Amino acid sequence: MNKPLILPLNGKTPKIHDTAFVAPGCAIIGDVEIGPQASIWYNCVLRADINFIRIGARTNVQDGSVIHVETDYGDGGHPAIIGDDVLIGHMALVHGCILHDRAFVGMGAIVMDGCEIEGDAMLAAGAMLTPNKKMPAGQLWSGRPAKFMRALSEADKFGMQRGVKGYVHEAEMHIEALRALDAERG
Repeated sequence: MNKPLILPLNGKTPKIHDTAFVAPGCAIIGDVEIGPQASIWYNCVLRADINFIRIGARTNVQDGSVIHVETDYGDGGHPAIIGDDVLIGHMALVHGCILHDRAFVGMGAIVMDGCEIEGDAMLAAGAMLTPNKKMPAGQLWSGRPAKFMRALSEADKFGMQRGVKGYVHEAEMHIEALRALDAERG
């Protein structure tokens, strides 16, 4: 299968679960762990050169997104810790923050150092969550800087989980298509 760039750095080699999908064109660098059935889509960069990145089960990081960390200046810095069943939209920037299980980061959104998005919370497309902000569970935030807009409905939460399941299925299809392409090329 076509391979992404998996780069050991500073004595740390990325650990990618056998069932995870990492698309060609991605760069996975340093102290990164990617959980089962997670998917890292085309042209994403996960750079854990100065702290660590953890990505949970069934989480998807969509095309062109960047995940990075803040350095440890003796205070632990800010790693990027991303839970299970998280949706990260296309072209998002996630930097030194915590995304709890079932969090959602919309397309083109920015999550800055020290931020925390609790479960079943959604940062809208294009929004910017400024440093050290905490989004409580079940809320939608939007804008630059992001602010509370409304509580999420049960339908909103169901839609987010449907998206997680859809990306697990999509990843399986892409894995098979890439295998077929490699077999065809011999």
